[in-house]
Amino acid sequence: MNVMGKFENAEKIGLRDKETNKLLAVYPYKAEGTDAEINNIVRDWYYQQSCAAEDQLLTAYVDILTEQEIKSRKKLKDIKHVEP
Repeated sequence: MNVMGKFENAEKIGLRDKETNKLLAVYPYKAEGTDAEINNIVRDWYYQQSCAAEDQLLTAYVDILTEQEIKSRKKLKDIKHVEP
């Protein structure tokens, strides 16, 4: 029996704060593997981003981005930064 994982067909995943559910970071790569492997990969990636990440990881969890979060991120990428 092949059971699909929570993250298997997710378009984008990231880390959220457990208390506020605020999105802390978006994992920039395609996540592949079991849910447990993806959870470890994303947390390891975030830990490598900064020293402060270690404390944030204590209160964070890996989650799928909502359609709204994905759309708003795409809009941000489409906005061109113009120098004054």
